Amino acid sequence: MDAFVTQWGQGVDRWLLRLEPFWPHLAAMISVALAITVTIHVSQNKRDARAAAAWTGLVWLVPVFGALLYFLLGVNRIRRRARQLTGGKIETDEGWRVAAEPLPLHGHFQELSRLVGRLTHLPLTDGNRITPLDAPAAYQQMLDAIESANESIFLATYIFGNDAAGRPVVEALARAVQRGVKVRVLVDGVGSLYSLPSVVWRLRRNKVPVQRFLYSLAPWRMPYINLRNHRKFMIVDRETGFTGGMNIRAGYIQTPPSITDLHARLEGPVVGQLLRSFAADWLFSCGELLETSYRGLAQLGEVKARGISAGPDADFDKRRLTLLAAIGAAEHRIRIVTPYFVPDLTLLATLQLAMLKGVQVQLIVPQKNNLRMVHWASLHALRWLVSEGAELYLSTPPFDHSKVMTVDGHWVMLGSGNWDARSLRLNFEFDLECYSDQLAGTVDGSIDERLPDCRRMDTAAFRDMAPWRRVRNALAHLMEPYL
Repeated sequence: MDAFVTQWGQGVDRWLLRLEPFWPHLAAMISVALAITVTIHVSQNKRDARAAAAWTGLVWLVPVFGALLYFLLGVNRIRRRARQLTGGKIETDEGWRVAAEPLPLHGHFQELSRLVGRLTHLPLTDGNRITPLDAPAAYQQMLDAIESANESIFLATYIFGNDAAGRPVVEALARAVQRGVKVRVLVDGVGSLYSLPSVVWRLRRNKVPVQRFLYSLAPWRMPYINLRNHRKFMIVDRETGFTGGMNIRAGYIQTPPSITDLHARLEGPVVGQLLRSFAADWLFSCGELLETSYRGLAQLGEVKARGISAGPDADFDKRRLTLLAAIGAAEHRIRIVTPYFVPDLTLLATLQLAMLKGVQVQLIVPQKNNLRMVHWASLHALRWLVSEGAELYLSTPPFDHSKVMTVDGHWVMLGSGNWDARSLRLNFEFDLECYSDQLAGTVDGSIDERLPDCRRMDTAAFRDMAPWRRVRNALAHLMEPYL
């Protein structure tokens, strides 16, 4: 046996020696073939010319490794799999009629409502009660709702910490399971790793049914590493919902908090749309089909609302198009609060056009960000908006993770989505569009309360910025398609 192994090894060595003069040519042929293959695939599958150009440049300038990165991060295989499992139907309601749909009170929002309806294939629901909550209040109300549940609890989140915030939720869910409540928990595959050990083992040890969205530690089994489920919502007894930007993490409830956020409690028919979105994600993750009928009352408040599911599957570009439509509908004022603001050129140009027609644009972003490169790129984009007349405010710590937009004191959009390429193109997001003077007034009031503690950044502040910082920000912005 040893003689055979020795003889085989010598044979391999001889072949390698014979091929040695040809290795540079073979390597060049392989790298060129990979680059050509990726270029063809990019040109046929990428709708964003800038992203296509960036990937093409990468695979030619970084041979082999660039193609490997594209295979892991650039190929969207999720759309095909989502269509196979759900048929793209579970999150839509094809039976609703435009003629029967309620319309916003203000005329210039009626066309916006019709447009978003055609985009999402979901009706605008009437009779909703939507209560904005800061993170500690939202966390406590979610815990109370879990404790009082008697039929079902469906919870989806990006990050579920195995910490002082996550453990009480696990214990409450376990008690719900023990009293016969149907519990389903969906955690993103990457988000579940923010705490080690992961909270998933604690959930399973307590017999709480849990799935991880697109999870695998094996790279060859993980072709979706760049596509994350960023949605955060909970539906209790198919009649009460919670959604917004809040993850389940200790930083929200510690004293003093290290992070703040905006979440909302939902009551009314729009909860059925949260339920449909969760059911689609759950079916995608494990193949189980859940009951999606809303059980609550039809008339609980005055808010007209609609859920907007967005992602790199059948829902591609829905959120981005909604934002463009809302900016175009504005007549007086647009207010945006977001932790990550690196929009594409089209969104920037649409905001600029709004300002040119006299619309006031106010943006609030954190003064200190947890993602430095995103913050630098954001400052570069914001510099141009400020030069066109936008008002920019930098919020002081704690880190504000809220994601909300109001238009003309009537339209509100809140949820999980940010203003960056990841949220607009890669992540699975869920946002809520609402039509209500009262709700918009409440949200605008909370924005007004935080403005005195913010630092205003005007053109002079950008002009006085150190030259090396401006260069740093501009270089970071070159990475916008990847941020």
